[in-house]
Amino acid sequence: MGNIQLRQVNKSFGATQVIPGINLTINEGEFVVFVGPSGCGKSTLLRLIAGLEDTTSGTIEIDGRDVTGEAPAKRKLAMVFQSYALYPHMSVRKNIAFPLKMAKMPQDAIDKKVDDAARVLNLTNYLDRRPGQLSGGQRQRVAIGRAIVREPSAFLFDEPLSNLDAALRGNMRLEISELHHQLKTTMIYVTHDQVEAMTMADKIVVLNAGNIEQVGSPMELYHKPDNIFVAGFIGSPKMNLISGDIAKPYGATTIGVRPEHLGISKTEGTWSGVAGVTEHLGSDTFIHVKTDKADMITVRAPGDTDIRFDDRVYLTPDAARVHKFDDRGIAIR
Repeated sequence: MGNIQLRQVNKSFGATQVIPGINLTINEGEFVVFVGPSGCGKSTLLRLIAGLEDTTSGTIEIDGRDVTGEAPAKRKLAMVFQSYALYPHMSVRKNIAFPLKMAKMPQDAIDKKVDDAARVLNLTNYLDRRPGQLSGGQRQRVAIGRAIVREPSAFLFDEPLSNLDAALRGNMRLEISELHHQLKTTMIYVTHDQVEAMTMADKIVVLNAGNIEQVGSPMELYHKPDNIFVAGFIGSPKMNLISGDIAKPYGATTIGVRPEHLGISKTEGTWSGVAGVTEHLGSDTFIHVKTDKADMITVRAPGDTDIRFDDRVYLTPDAARVHKFDDRGIAIR
């Protein structure tokens, strides 16, 4: 269970069209991430699937059943919000059990489901505490536990890690990914952070201004972006995009080269320039080079590189890794 099909799904707010007729298939058991810049429509699309927003036109099917006009409670989906939405006066146990209480499930069945969810999420020792006594990561796990006990066809996550600090975000990424492997349930996850998308997803849906730019696995999008938008959005640091005279010898309007696909030398190379700011990150060093014939280009080098600010340097792209784009920004294969 957990197959979701969107057919020409359109959403408008008055005269403003936010989602212009999307088609998308989410297969049972997949971890699908909606990613894109702020305002691209990713949260709206998630809310349409959940039933929290009405579709203007088109259909949404879950496991072959048209749910377009159904209330959220009938869709058998569980949503985890950015804000946790926990009841501060209730214990962790009561927060997790709340949807089961509302469904009038027998108490012994509720206790078993809560205990099972707490064990999966490492919350067993915190069941008698209140949310205010927990860390941000623990509170997010309580919110996930409340979703787990409902045994949904799919979990919907709306930027659930945005309120956490960097270290906690990293830990929670691992925990949610591990949870997916344990439960094998369909998960749809919304984020603006392409690092989260790359590290967690089976399938990424890249959105821009309500449109789907590309759908594919993280490595498919990384190695074969369909257009300049995807090329520049997926990958950290972002792909170098170069136009003008440099691109013309490649038969393109614009070329793209990832920082790790550029060699850098103090003696010879294809393009010359001057090293600017150098960022040492331990295992890697990112060097920002002002080239003679292009804008600033970022190069990923080994952490112990001896290149310093203002050094004259030479860059050589890996010819097999140069991405070419036409005047519409579409990849030339």
